[in-house]
Amino acid sequence: MQDIPRDKLTGSLRRGEVKKHVAAIHVSGKLTLLQRKLSNVLLLNAYDTLTQARSFQMDARTLCLMVGYNSNDFDTLKQSLRGLAETVAEWDMLDEAGQQEWGVSSLLSYAKLKGGVCEYAYSQALAEKLADPKVFALINLNIQRRFTSGHALALYENCYRFHRTGSTGWWSLDTFRRLMGVDDSTYYETYKHLNAKIIKPAVAEVNRTSNIVITPEVRKRGRAVTDIRFAIAPNPQLAILDLDDGAGLRRAPVYERLRGMGISDRLARQWLAQHGEEMVAGKLDYVATQADVRSPAKYLAAALRDDYAGQGGAPAAAAPTGTRARRLGIVRDLAAARTPTQRDADKRMFLAGIEDAAARADFERHGWMSALNAQGIVTFWQDMFPTAFED
Repeated sequence: MQDIPRDKLTGSLRRGEVKKHVAAIHVSGKLTLLQRKLSNVLLLNAYDTLTQARSFQMDARTLCLMVGYNSNDFDTLKQSLRGLAETVAEWDMLDEAGQQEWGVSSLLSYAKLKGGVCEYAYSQALAEKLADPKVFALINLNIQRRFTSGHALALYENCYRFHRTGSTGWWSLDTFRRLMGVDDSTYYETYKHLNAKIIKPAVAEVNRTSNIVITPEVRKRGRAVTDIRFAIAPNPQLAILDLDDGAGLRRAPVYERLRGMGISDRLARQWLAQHGEEMVAGKLDYVATQADVRSPAKYLAAALRDDYAGQGGAPAAAAPTGTRARRLGIVRDLAAARTPTQRDADKRMFLAGIEDAAARADFERHGWMSALNAQGIVTFWQDMFPTAFED
């Protein structure tokens, strides 16, 4: 992905001579903290097929858990989905031919809850903008969970889009107030109040919570502040999280092997982050030794999921028998039916509930086939799909 140009990024972006441009997509800052988190989770769930599929689905209880709702709090989920459908996304950009394009769309074209499943869709025009990585920076969900303020998360999202350039460029205070969702408040028309109640607390939380450090800079006309921008630098305190948008993972030799097999960029990075380079490389070598494999990519996914090893692709863990075998077979089918994003979330949620170090290590190695966590695994999936284990 090409870098964002380093010239001023105010209003419509000017056409550069070499580098492509980043569209200015503004989403109303009036979203609550939970609504903003929900918006990011829904987008991440849909991202792989954003421009191909007409609608998207996600298990409603999983969705609630990922954004911090009580898993049975469907009333709050309904209110938040309603808020997203009523929220406007606006863009002002240059198209490939250099022509100015302005557009506006609701953030969700519709959403519905039925049978424990959340179904939703984006307008085609907005989906095309959100699908372009040069236009929209996906927010890491591990980062967004840390935020406790909607203003801080809104500021982080709008700054993180420019983390490669080192600065947001100048925003007028009117634009900034709109991004923060306080443009309809006369109280915040005074910069003193805006700075004390919005800017300083939000900057402090971004710097304490996220993978970037931001510093506000202002421009004045006389004594009055008219514009603001934010200098952006990596946060060295959170470097261990490796949240550099995948740049480090893309440099790994095994990443090129995955891409050569036809694995998508996002899935390749997900596998490397989840399993590590050594394990992925080993599974690639293993798959290469298997004859009559119709789809190496699908076989590799199964090998990573179930930790295939040895002759015939048998799982590394001891083969389960009897009732346990049937139950884990059901678990395997349920997990396989989930989207990559949901599978990743399922594993993170289950892992977060394991306190014993040995049990954690066994799950990290064997996943849902972990013998030390067999009962807990069945309980976890039974909680999400109560009728799945009925004989």
